[in-house]
Amino acid sequence: MRAAHAPHAVVIGAGFGGMAAAIRLRARGYRVTLLEALEQTGGRASVFHRDGFTFDAGPTVITAPYLVDELFELVGREPADHYEMVPVDPFYRVEFADGSRFDYVDDEERLLAQIRAFSPGDVEGYLRLADHARRIFEIGYVELADAPFLRVTDMLRVAPAMMRLENHKSVYALVSQYIEDERLRQVFSFQPLLIGGNPFRCSSIYMLIHWLERRWGVHWAKGGTTALVGALTRLMSDIGVDVRLQTPVERITVSGGRVEAVETASGEHIPADLIVCNGDPSTVYTRLLAPEHRRHNTDRAIRRKRQGMSLFVAWFGANRTWPELAHHTIILGPRYRELLEDIFERKILADDFSLYLHAPTRSDPSMAPPGHEAFYVLSPVPNQRSGIDWEARHQEYLDRLLDALDATHLPGLRESLVTSFAVDPRYFEGRLRSYDGAAFGLEPRLTQSAWFRYHNASEDVGGLYFVGASTHPGAGMPGVLSTAKVLERIVPEVEPWRREPIPGLAS
Repeated sequence: MRAAHAPHAVVIGAGFGGMAAAIRLRARGYRVTLLEALEQTGGRASVFHRDGFTFDAGPTVITAPYLVDELFELVGREPADHYEMVPVDPFYRVEFADGSRFDYVDDEERLLAQIRAFSPGDVEGYLRLADHARRIFEIGYVELADAPFLRVTDMLRVAPAMMRLENHKSVYALVSQYIEDERLRQVFSFQPLLIGGNPFRCSSIYMLIHWLERRWGVHWAKGGTTALVGALTRLMSDIGVDVRLQTPVERITVSGGRVEAVETASGEHIPADLIVCNGDPSTVYTRLLAPEHRRHNTDRAIRRKRQGMSLFVAWFGANRTWPELAHHTIILGPRYRELLEDIFERKILADDFSLYLHAPTRSDPSMAPPGHEAFYVLSPVPNQRSGIDWEARHQEYLDRLLDALDATHLPGLRESLVTSFAVDPRYFEGRLRSYDGAAFGLEPRLTQSAWFRYHNASEDVGGLYFVGASTHPGAGMPGVLSTAKVLERIVPEVEPWRREPIPGLAS
């Protein structure tokens, strides 16, 4: 009887943001229906199974694992019963075109020893940079990561602290203020690329990533990121979230300025008291909401926003192993600033590239058949505003990546390949419905951060909320999971007598 009175929340999209939102809304007493267009949960974090290999489709760097633990604890479950996370060491191995390498690690002694070997004079500068990153983290993450920015006054309130922390500067500019060696500048400034940002234009508030990694480390989920997706999917079923796969939403209906229902591609009309979108807000506003309901987020306003970079991602398996590899390797090309300008500003496909090589079998041999190795290599590329003809360039680009790896980090790769496939910006634009094929949503510049980012509660339509990479606080697993925490500050409470109880959880 109580369940019939509980308000109904519809969540669109089963990425990490959507799953976290569904669990948090159930914990607050809502009835929850989660609609996913694809055939599996996870969104960008879906999985490919090919020829005995398990390939994570999306995020592979797990930081702030407590954010996943919280979702289980909220509904009375013990996280350790559902998944296992192990620390990764080094966090990243950074390899330079001149043959030098730097292992970014958690152990400060080892870290300082490597800095000293590169540039003795930068040891003191790094310590001051790390302290600056810590202070940014304490404001930008601890205080603001789950705080809504719905009014301009919310931004004005934190502006003095942001100015004191020099957040008007770029990440690279702030790092350069403390570090002289160019290679070390790259080691400590590349992190914004993990959330789709250009270190030369991304606000230094994103230096908080450095301290976030120092604070909680970098982890790997046994079985892959897909193991976390599976655990969250089972949890949602266990607590009564109605998850419907292959159910794309085609329209959000509005009545009296508030959400009324969603309409699916099959024509089903699902009434909702509130709607949470884990889809790209640029796509949601332009494709799911009629123009007459969008005074602020018009087509023209959305077109003016700067979407972030896209990606070319290749997955491949080999019938041998390369045990000398690190789990995460950042392979930096001969150009740093210039290549990023090509990707973000000029939007051209350069002849050179920098790569992220993921070798999960370093930490988890179960990702490949015995004696084999699974990989994914990621290359930042311009988004679809570039006009690049990926139909013509796709195979050529894949061959270039594999040839480059065969000639350097994975000698003998070509003759050892068992399977390989790749996606380009068309995947993000088509399958994932990402505006302009941007892999991480809006570019995280200062003018597209906090209040300037898509608001977690729509200013156009009552009862419409957003989670995911393009809303506050932004992309990356900690950012996306935190967008769901923001909901707890802005979504209406459910009266105790109307709450739908959660199985196994005392009221």
